[in-house]
Amino acid sequence: MSKVLYIILISLFSLTVISCAKKSDSSSSSSATTTSSPLYISVGDNGTILTSSDGTTWTSRTSGVTENLYGVTYANSTFVVVGQNGRILTSSDGTTWTSRTSGTTNNLYRGTYGNSTFVVMGNNATGSGTILTSPDGTTWTSRTSGTSNNLWNVTYANSTFVMVGANGTILTSSDGITWTSRTSGTTQDFSGLTYANSTFVVMGNNGTILTSSDGTTWTSRTSGTTNNLWGVTFGNNTFVAGGESGTILTSSDGITWTSRTSGISDGLWGITYGNSIFVTVSFEGEIILTSSDGISWTSRTSGTTAILNDVTYKE
Repeated sequence: MSKVLYIILISLFSLTVISCAKKSDSSSSSSATTTSSPLYISVGDNGTILTSSDGTTWTSRTSGVTENLYGVTYANSTFVVVGQNGRILTSSDGTTWTSRTSGTTNNLYRGTYGNSTFVVMGNNATGSGTILTSPDGTTWTSRTSGTSNNLWNVTYANSTFVMVGANGTILTSSDGITWTSRTSGTTQDFSGLTYANSTFVVMGNNGTILTSSDGTTWTSRTSGTTNNLWGVTFGNNTFVAGGESGTILTSSDGITWTSRTSGISDGLWGITYGNSIFVTVSFEGEIILTSSDGISWTSRTSGTTAILNDVTYKE
């Protein structure tokens, strides 16, 4: 082999190595920029807001308010928190929060998003159901609920808003503006509500559970408990409900329920599922429970003694 040919071959080899290295670096950089940033957010009394990337370690955030915060939802790149005296806060990252004008001093308890609309609901001193809607979480409009009962929870699925409240109240709407009362067959208060597996599931006092495929016709189910049930979610092919005295129930179909051991005796309010983890928050604020399957639960330290009322997750 001539000296000139040898030099050419060595040069070509060096260029190939450099090119491969650059492709490898480019691939790593691209992967890093597309990494998701999961976030759990819990809200509670006295303006409490906590965030966590894993459900285990929690960080307190400054809400800028002292009212009790009752509900949190996430959609359209926006967290919306609602609470006492008509308080509404929004945030794009869960860290910095902005107060919005709700136009009401009534307590607001929960919210959801669907059909390009945020819907939040609550009550007032006379017990009348309050409903507000917004396209962006910033500007809010009052709607007529048609009920004098307090409203406790709302969800959107199957092109339908479903709202539940006191005395067995169930309302439905296609747009969040016009609401229709449905027959629940009970006078128990409802506060837990979710949709999965083509099924709406409602939870309430004295262990009441109802299911529906359309939000209109409801069927009573046997929970196996007389404790009040306050929250329900779905994940890992499992419905998980929480309630009074540390009650936890699981179900694969929303019809047949099994009692699980939470390890605590405090009431469990909000519950969510994300990043392969169930997270539920308690009346005794320093306790947060997590589970991968809804059956075995681990207690986590929240860093607060405030009552925690709700929790949500965004990917």
